[in-house]
Amino acid sequence: MEIKPEDSLIEYPCVFPIKVMGKAVPELETELIDLVLQHDPEYNPETLESRASGKGNYTGLTFHINAVSRQQLDTLYQALHDHPLVSIVL
Repeated sequence: MEIKPEDSLIEYPCVFPIKVMGKAVPELETELIDLVLQHDPEYNPETLESRASGKGNYTGLTFHINAVSRQQLDTLYQALHDHPLVSIVL
């Protein structure tokens, strides 16, 4: 389903936060930064926010990407969702 720009609640381009919960393993941040950069080459990894879960089994990451279109967001959400280390994408 195509959403017309005038019907979107998001005005592009914009900085858009994407929250990810994944397994607390050393490679999580590196792998997901690489994945985000494939969809947003201008992403600045220094803006990444990271938090450990209460028991330390999971890590919460917030990426502030440069969103330019609904299609870009949809494909990035799908790629993150499909990653084997990711549990939740918001």
